[in-house]
Order: sequence, then structure tokens, then C-alpha cells
Amino acid sequence: MKITITARKTSVKDAFRERAEKKLAKFDRFFDDDVTAYLTVTNEKDRETVEVTVQSQGITYRAEKTTADRADSLDAVVDTLFRQIVKNKSKLSKKLRANAFDASLYEDPADLTEETYQVVRNKRFPVKPMSTDEAILEMNLVGHEFYMFRNVASGEINVVYRRKDGNYGLIEPQ
Repeated sequence: MKITITARKTSVKDAFRERAEKKLAKFDRFFDDDVTAYLTVTNEKDRETVEVTVQSQGITYRAEKTTADRADSLDAVVDTLFRQIVKNKSKLSKKLRANAFDASLYEDPADLTEETYQVVRNKRFPVKPMSTDEAILEMNLVGHEFYMFRNVASGEINVVYRRKDGNYGLIEPQ
């Protein structure tokens, strides 16, 4: 696994780098060697945010955690990613190594339970051509966290969403 560590508004010491590499090495049993993990560390006042994104065979696994201590954030992120992979093991089994889910690797047999998804509502609505600013305004008016629209500039379906930091994001097809 290739690991890229990025620091924002802070610096990363060698001890943390080694700890992160050791923690992320536990994912080697799930992925082939061509996998890339991006670890981003951000410091804002007294909060340390650690974000890990793992990309493998077209699937992106991502987790983020903010705590007062950088090491605690790293531990929580690694645990979250591990639970995501184990929880969705049957759906991911074709994309991961064959022996990735040997039962002997897990301390808690409850980790091996599988979650099923159920669609409880299907909603249809006309997709109007509008600018990104108009879509954000419409999203705020209806009180949603995201809003799908047809971008008047490109003609493609886009999604605007409200980020945790209060800013807005735009998702565009590639």
C-alpha cells in the first residue's frame, strides 16, 4: 500500500508518520499492492482532524474524525474504515483479496454481520436547468443538505451539498 500524508496548517512528525503507516498496514490483507491511501492531517485551534481516503479498483473508502488529539483521531478513523469494509464484505468481496475475510482475523464475531439496505422512499421531480448559485439558493429554501440540478453551463446533472464546515460543494460527472 502506498501512503501519501498531507499536513494542513500543521506539520507531521516522524513518530506520527510511523504510527499512521503501522495502523494503515492492517488494511494490506484487504487490498492488493497497487492500492493508494491518502492521509490528511488538519489542525484548527485545539482540534485535530485526520482524514483517510483509500482508493482501490474504482472504489473509494473514506473516513474522517476530529478530536483534541491527533493520535485519537487516527485510531478512530482506522477503526471506522475497518468497520465499513467488514460491514459491507459481501458487496465488496469481488473487489478485495480472496482471503480478506477469514473469521480468525476478527476479535468480535459481531463485526461479521452484514447490513442490508432498504429504500424507504422513491421521489421523482423535474430537473430544471439552473446555475450553481441558483441551486444552492433552492437547496437552502427547501432546507436540504444536498440538491440535484441540471447545470445550465454544461447541460450535465450536478449535485450541490452543504459541507460540515458550512461551505458548499459541487459534484460534477467526469
